[in-house]
This record gives sequence, structure tokens and C-alpha cells, in this order.
Amino acid sequence: MVDLSTTNLLLGIMAVVSVLQGVVLIGLGVGGFIAYRRVMQLVTDLEARQVAPLREKVEAILADVQAVTSRVTEQTQRVDHAISGTIDRVDETAERVKDSVVDKMNSAVGVFRGVRAAIMAVLGSDSRHGPSAPAAGRP
Repeated sequence: MVDLSTTNLLLGIMAVVSVLQGVVLIGLGVGGFIAYRRVMQLVTDLEARQVAPLREKVEAILADVQAVTSRVTEQTQRVDHAISGTIDRVDETAERVKDSVVDKMNSAVGVFRGVRAAIMAVLGSDSRHGPSAPAAGRP
């Protein structure tokens, strides 16, 4: 018969090694899970101590920036409205001044034409009493 004691010994060693491998894998899995929980706890604590206050500060700054932006927009609209109103008033005043100057100039021109007409009437009446000169080129 064949001696199987060496084979049985080797099979036993392989079985023990397989069990040891299983125990090591289970230990690594448990160790990985514990490390994962610790890291997650550390991340949660870090977030609670560092990130949350920082986020609150950033949100407060953003709220302030939004309020300032809103005020600047309102003031810009007010200034734009004021400038538009002022420009409209300046245009209206310039038009009134122009109309006033034109009216006064028309009055002055009218007076000047009246004086001229009077002078021409006076001068023209003296030349009517005398002989009138024939026009050049007419027989």
C-alpha cells in the first residue's frame, strides 16, 4: 500500500494556512472598517470645527456683498434718474433761451427795418421831387 501520511501532512498544513488566510482577511476587513469609521469621525469633527464656521462666515460675507450690490444698484438708478432729469431741464432751458433770443432778435430786426423804412421814406421822398434817372440800358 501507498503511504499517505506525507500527503495528509501537507493537506493539513494547507488547511491550516487557508484558515490563517481567512482569519487575516477577516482581521484586515475589521481593521479597514475601524479605520474608515475613525477617518469619517475625524472628517465630521473637522467639518464641524473648521468648515461649518468658515461656511457661515462666507455666507455672511455673501449676504453683505448682495446687500451692497443692491444698494449700489438703487443708488445708480437714482443717479441715472437725477442726471436724466437734469439733462431734460437743461435742454428745456436751452430751448427757452433760444426762443427768447430769437424773439428779441426778431423784435430788434423789426425795429431796425422800421427805422430803415422810415429813413428810406424820408430820403426817398426827397429824390421823388427831383428828376428820376433813366435805368441803364433802357431807351
